[in-house]
Amino acid sequence: MSLELLLTYNKIGVIGTDTEVGKTYVSIHLMTQIKQMGKNVAGLKPIASGAFLQDGKWVNGDALLLQQTASKSYDYELVNPNLYKPPIAPHIAAKDVSDELSVEKLMMQSYDAFGQIDADLLLIEGVGGLLTPLNLNQTWADYLKALNIPVILVVGMKLGCINHALLTDYYLRQNEIHCIGWVANCIQADMPRLQENIATLTYMLSVPKILTVDFHIK
Repeated sequence: MSLELLLTYNKIGVIGTDTEVGKTYVSIHLMTQIKQMGKNVAGLKPIASGAFLQDGKWVNGDALLLQQTASKSYDYELVNPNLYKPPIAPHIAAKDVSDELSVEKLMMQSYDAFGQIDADLLLIEGVGGLLTPLNLNQTWADYLKALNIPVILVVGMKLGCINHALLTDYYLRQNEIHCIGWVANCIQADMPRLQENIATLTYMLSVPKILTVDFHIK
C-alpha cells in the first residue's frame, strides 16, 4: 500500500493492539515520510498518561514528539489536551485528580483542534489499546466511532501479537470502524520466527499490511 493512499484521507486514527507497541514511533515514521512528499502533516494525542517536567511544564514524551514532527508549530496543549502525570490507565489517573474523561469531552477538544490545524493529513494517536476505558461506560473505540474516521492498526511484533491483532481486527469489523491497514512494528530485535508471524497476520487479518517497520533502539 502506498502513502499516497493515506493522503486520500484527511484524518486517520492510529491504534495499537496494546500499550507499548510503538504507535508513536509508527506515527512519526509516517509523518516524516509524508513531509518528504511535500505535504503538511500534524499529529494529536488527545490523552497521555506519564509526564515529566520540561522547562517548568509537564509534558508527555510521545505527545512532544508528535508536536515536534508536525509541519507547522502548534501549542502543546492543542496536541495533548489531557495529560496525566502517572503512567497508569487514563480513566484511573483522571479520577485521581477529579477529572472526567468522556467521548463528549474529547469530541469538543478535537473539533477545536481541527479548526486550528492546517494539514493535508492529521494523525490522531490512541491511548493504550482499542478498548482502553475513558470511563466505566466508554472506551477509546467509542471516541473513534463518534469521530467517524478510519484507523491504522499498529501491531507490535512479539509473542502474543497474533491473538491481540485478530481480536482487535474482529472488534473493528463488528463495530464498523474502518481500518485502512496494519503496520508490523518490529519491537523485538530477536523475536523468534518473526517473518512467519508477519506472514500469518498478513494472511489472517482482514486488512492489508501497509508496511513493516524495522527494529530500532530507543
